[in-house]
Amino acid sequence: MSIFRVLLAILFPPLSIIDKGCGSFLIIFILTLCGWIPGVIGALVILNNPER
Repeated sequence: MSIFRVLLAILFPPLSIIDKGCGSFLIIFILTLCGWIPGVIGALVILNNPER
């Protein structure tokens, strides 16, 4: 997880995980619409997952 990705996840969560797939993007987009904090947390969890 690079510093650039972490900063991007904090500023605009859906953009930071756009290369992880359409499903992840949609989930983080919906979480961000519900609130900024859930979107940031979800993006950081997906970025921290070593399997993807």
